[in-house]
Amino acid sequence: MAKKKEETRAGKVRYPIGIKLVIIIVFLLLISLGAITALVSVMVSQDLQITAEDNNFTINQRSAAQAENTLRAIRSNALMLLDSLKVVSDLRSGDRRVTDLSRQLADFYFERNQDMAAIVIGNQALVNQGFFQRNEIEPVLIDEFLDRSAPAVERARGGETELLNAAPVFGIPVLALLFPWADGDNQGAVMLIFSAEGLSDAFGSSVNASVLINHAGDILIHWDHELVMAGANMLKDPLVQLLQESREQNFQTLYTDLEGNRQFGAFRKLGIAGVVAITTVESRVVFEGITATTRRNVFLTGAVLFISILFIWFFSKTISAPLRRLTVAAGEIEEGQFEAPLPEKRRDEIGLLSESFVKMSHALGIFGRFTNREIAVRAMRGEILPGGEAKKATIFFSDIRGFTATSENFTNTFGAGASDKIVVWLNEYFTHMVECVEKTNGVVDKYIGDSVMAHWGTAYTSGSAEHDALNCVRTALLMRVALLEMNRRRGPGDPANPIIRIGCGIDSGIVTVGQIGSPQRMEYTAIGDAVNLASRTESLNKPLGTDILITENTWELVNRHLITEEMPPVTIKGKEKPVRLFAVVNLRVVKDDVEQPYPRTLAELRDMLGIETPELNAVNVNAEDLKYKIKSD
Repeated sequence: MAKKKEETRAGKVRYPIGIKLVIIIVFLLLISLGAITALVSVMVSQDLQITAEDNNFTINQRSAAQAENTLRAIRSNALMLLDSLKVVSDLRSGDRRVTDLSRQLADFYFERNQDMAAIVIGNQALVNQGFFQRNEIEPVLIDEFLDRSAPAVERARGGETELLNAAPVFGIPVLALLFPWADGDNQGAVMLIFSAEGLSDAFGSSVNASVLINHAGDILIHWDHELVMAGANMLKDPLVQLLQESREQNFQTLYTDLEGNRQFGAFRKLGIAGVVAITTVESRVVFEGITATTRRNVFLTGAVLFISILFIWFFSKTISAPLRRLTVAAGEIEEGQFEAPLPEKRRDEIGLLSESFVKMSHALGIFGRFTNREIAVRAMRGEILPGGEAKKATIFFSDIRGFTATSENFTNTFGAGASDKIVVWLNEYFTHMVECVEKTNGVVDKYIGDSVMAHWGTAYTSGSAEHDALNCVRTALLMRVALLEMNRRRGPGDPANPIIRIGCGIDSGIVTVGQIGSPQRMEYTAIGDAVNLASRTESLNKPLGTDILITENTWELVNRHLITEEMPPVTIKGKEKPVRLFAVVNLRVVKDDVEQPYPRTLAELRDMLGIETPELNAVNVNAEDLKYKIKSD
């Protein structure tokens, strides 16, 4: 009968919470992860393409410019030698000293241009013997190359400038530059044979591959050495065909090569010998990172969906039944039965918490009526005026670890006398904590159950935001020492006086302070983002295995005074960027009032306080509303 009455009051559940949670979570995950994956893929792909094109074009322009400058320098130096030889010959024609001076000029030239193999004018050749000796080849190869290049020599006599690949003949990377040369009334041609290594430096192999070809499509410089030595030709390449049809001097495009690969290609036509510099990079290489990331995101989405469905379904079972019974109890409260006991006593957390809360509510409410006595006195004296005021303050929150379980233990042990025991126990704790706050010129704002809220730089200030923040941190360190001393005096396993461990959260920033409330009851309190963040920071001590956490805002003010260790950044609801948090180990320069104990590392601190080192990768700091998410490397 009682069960039927309970079901009647609770009402029939048409859509179970488990089903709704599963549907909501699945929908949100699909929408969020799917949208994020799609947006990231599209936007990153676009950015990568722009970057890849710009980078490819820049490399091409740089390689082309270096090649053109090198070729012009080679021709200019050779022309200077030829002009010098001609002047000497004209001045002292028939004189033996002319021959000696010409030889000296040639020797000086080859000494300063050691990559130059030979200069051929008509049937005469100035040969750099040192070049052939270093490369262990014979000068007779010049004649063989001249025979093969006869058509090009004729075109050079006709006024054209050409650059040929001589590597197949000489067996080493060698190029030949041919250009017209007039000796008096005779129109001839000059052939400069030189090493290609100087040009190859500008076309090094990397993700972006650069090559140099002549007007006939012959490969002159290529990252693949074998293609150069084989005298390969690129006329059939789609990009080469495109550049031959184009009138543009510079161009970039996305094309498909002969092997079916998509390539970003850029070319620049040099202003000498019809030479073209080409630079390409495979689109697959450019986008392989985003492709792999997208694939991993898809797998991750599926895994998260599966795990989420299982977790939400089983989790909903643990709360749906207790919530139904709590709904019945809420109905009795609505009917005015405020002191009525719960219809069914439970031995789980929700049942014990409900029963303990009823017994503690009156005792804990007393503390709220007697906070900020000093502030009230100052307000009465006119030192604190009505209204709000913006101040740079440091906000502090502390909370007793495991207070719910401890209060339940009081209830289980002392029954009806638990409330008195809890009040005595809390009063001793609050007394010591308030003394610590008052020592550093802080203001106790309020007690929230077992929590303490205090602030510095509001009603009182030490002269600067840095000093106020440091005083706040010193208060937390004083509380640590006071608790260690209190816990030493407690008997092990004493149910009326259990060990106390707390977590402290601190943040600094601009807050609004003033007298807030009603004519019947008013508090001097602080409100603002720093208050919210300090409260949330305090709740992270337990999962992070710390006792004092400060935010980056406070750390920037006082880090030179403290020994701290940075914790993993935490994503907090309402914050665009992850919040950096720091565990406070100790002061760098120890004050008299906190000189013992003196840990120097977080590991030593945890050992001293009996805190287990958490596995941060497995930590979920708020499984119910997911306000926080710890990020690990």
